[in-house]
Amino acid sequence: MKFSQFFIPTLKEIPSEAEIPSHSLALRAGLIRKVASGIYSFLPLGFRVLKKIEEIIRQEMNNSGAIELFLPVMQPSVLWEKSGRWKEYGPEMFRLKDRNKRDFCLGPTHEELITYLAYLDLKSYKNLPVNLYQIQVKFRDEMRPRYGLLRAREFIMKDAYSFCRNDDDLVVIYKKMYDAYCRILERIGLQYKVVEAETGLIGGSYSHEFMVLAENGEEKLVFCPACGYSANYEMSKSISETGKENKDNKINKWGDFTYPEQGDRCINCGKELKIEKGIEVGHIFKLGDKYSKKLDARFLDVDGKLKPLVMGCYGIGVSRILAAAIEQLHDDKGIIWPPSIAPFTVNIIVTTEKNSELSKASDMICKTLKKLDVEVLYDDRDVSAGIKFKDSDLIGIPVRFILGRKFLGSRLIDVEYRKDCKRVELPVDSIPKFIKEFEAANSLK
Repeated sequence: MKFSQFFIPTLKEIPSEAEIPSHSLALRAGLIRKVASGIYSFLPLGFRVLKKIEEIIRQEMNNSGAIELFLPVMQPSVLWEKSGRWKEYGPEMFRLKDRNKRDFCLGPTHEELITYLAYLDLKSYKNLPVNLYQIQVKFRDEMRPRYGLLRAREFIMKDAYSFCRNDDDLVVIYKKMYDAYCRILERIGLQYKVVEAETGLIGGSYSHEFMVLAENGEEKLVFCPACGYSANYEMSKSISETGKENKDNKINKWGDFTYPEQGDRCINCGKELKIEKGIEVGHIFKLGDKYSKKLDARFLDVDGKLKPLVMGCYGIGVSRILAAAIEQLHDDKGIIWPPSIAPFTVNIIVTTEKNSELSKASDMICKTLKKLDVEVLYDDRDVSAGIKFKDSDLIGIPVRFILGRKFLGSRLIDVEYRKDCKRVELPVDSIPKFIKEFEAANSLK
C-alpha cells in the first residue's frame, strides 16, 4: 500500500481533549476521530488493528470449542425486567421506545438475550455443555466518558456465554476461557496480570479480571511475586489489613479496613506484596443459575428432572485492548505496535522520491514483500525525509526499510526496528530470509 493512496490523517499537535498517551496517540496517528463524547470513528489504520485483535480472539475462542453467533444490539425491556436489571442497571443503560411505545435498550451486555435463546433451544442435557460467543458493539452511557477508547459510550467487545448441566462442567469451561484469555494477551504481546475481582452488576459467585499493566491504568491490583496471589485492589487482603500484626493494622478511626500499601505482606506466604496500576481488558464470571432461574431457562437432565442451566460469561474488550496496547507500548515519539496487531509490518521510506533508481528499487522491494505475504506501507509522498521518519515513529510500524544514498552505492537497505531503534544492513536478496526470521521471532506464522 502506498502512503499517498491510503488515508492516514496524522496530527502534529497534541489534541487538547486528550488526557492520557493512548488517547492522544490514537488521535495523532490517525487511528480514530471523535464524533461525540465517548463515541469514536475508527479510521483505516485503527480498523486494521481492530481486525487483527478480533482475529486473534476469534482463533482462541474457536480453538477452545466456543461457537460464534451474532445477537441484536436492540433488546426488549421485558427480558431485563425478568432478570431484575431493567431498573438496577440505572442511567448507564441507553433506553429507547419504538413507534408502538414499547421499551428497548441498546445492549450494554447480553446475559438476558442469550439466556432467552437458551430458553428457546437448550431443552436437554444432550445439548450441553455449549459455549456461545459474539464480537459485537456495546453501549453504556458513561457518566463521564474519558480517556478516549478506555471509557467510551460505544465500544467493541467479545462476549461469550456458557451453558452447562452442573458446576463441574462450568469449572471446565471457565478454565478454558481463563487459559484462552491468557493466550490472547500473550499472542498480542502485552504484560498483564489476572486477579480475583468483584462480580458487580453482572453477578455470580466468582470472577477474574485480566489487567494490562500501565502507569495510567484506572485500576489498582495487588499481587505477590513469591506465591502468585493476586487480587483487584478492592478485594485484596494483606497481613496488616487483617490485623495479624498489630503494628501494621490498617483499621481506620471509623472501624473500616483500609487497603494494602507498598510494603504490606502477602496473606498466604508473608512475602512483600506489589501494587501496580492496570487497565481491565477482560472479565470472566461464574454466574451459576442467576439468569436461568429468572428467565426460566431449564433443561431436562439425564434423571428426567427439569433443572436450571448453569451459566458462565466471559468478556474481553476489543477496542479497549487497542487502547491498552498503546498505553503500555509507546514512547515520546509515538506508538510501538507489537507485530501481532500492527496495521502494517514494514514501512518503506525513501529519503528522496526524486531519484528514479530509488523509486524503482522501492517498487521492486514492495512487490517482493507482497509475494511473501507481508503487509507493507510504502511512503511515496513528496515530502522531506524528516516528515516521513516522524510519521513512521508516530504510527509505530515495527520495521522500516530505509533507502537512501547508501543503497545507491552498496545496494544495502538500512533496517530499523521501531521497538529499540536497532539498525542493521540488509542486502536485497536477503529479504526473504529476514522476513522468515522476523516472523518466527514474533510468532507471526
